[in-house]
Amino acid sequence: MLNVIVCLKQVPGTNEVEIDPQLGTLKRENAATKINLYDLYALEAAVNITDQYGGRITVISMGPPQAKKAILEAYALGAHHGILLSDRRFAGADTLATAFTLAQAIRRRESYDLILTGMQTSDGDTAQVGPALAEFLGIPHVAYVHKVLGIQHGTEKTITVQADMGDALDTLQTQMPCLLTCTKEVSRPGLPSYLRLKAARERDITVWTYDDLKQETGPAYFGLDGSPTRVQKVFPPSKEQAHERWEGPPAALARRLYARLQEMKRI
Repeated sequence: MLNVIVCLKQVPGTNEVEIDPQLGTLKRENAATKINLYDLYALEAAVNITDQYGGRITVISMGPPQAKKAILEAYALGAHHGILLSDRRFAGADTLATAFTLAQAIRRRESYDLILTGMQTSDGDTAQVGPALAEFLGIPHVAYVHKVLGIQHGTEKTITVQADMGDALDTLQTQMPCLLTCTKEVSRPGLPSYLRLKAARERDITVWTYDDLKQETGPAYFGLDGSPTRVQKVFPPSKEQAHERWEGPPAALARRLYARLQEMKRI
């Protein structure tokens, strides 16, 4: 039996989001959200693994109380237990503080064999939280996992995967417990089960706050105050557009276009 943990994040479900002008963070409380797509790939990979080898899936998410919606959806997709990390003192966390908070929650569990995360999130695209989480926990990790090839049970459990290195697929084996960050190729998200969805409404969700995760000694990174990086400015991309209309013989227009591209340092 494997104990698998999947980290989920809710991301904006629309491009119309509000930014706190003082903190430079998203206002998530009333924003339409959805589960980060790469995290859904990770969850489906966890379902496939536990279907094959047996085990239980715990999903962990950090966010405001309405993030329970993501955990209920995860139940309908095959998760067995959900933990929500919710406290105003967690708000505004950068990637380091997010990874630290998740690590504190995972340490509270008795044991785990495998942690799965999406390779990145659609609202940040940093791809930093997964590897940072593994470092805080002191476990090996493999990024950009393309395919899970198998789990071997011996003196020690090991997992073999294919990882997308950009120009090649590397086959790697690592000891468990470990952490994998998943690409979209690792699995195809399934549809929620009606029976699971109906049962999910009656399932409990464990909620942990800052007081549950705080530590008495050593460095702590929680929320905005514990984040070493800050957003200085948030602004939409420029939408300035201009056009010119040129007329003349094709050869002359081609020479003019070539000169303009050189002037713009495009060629």
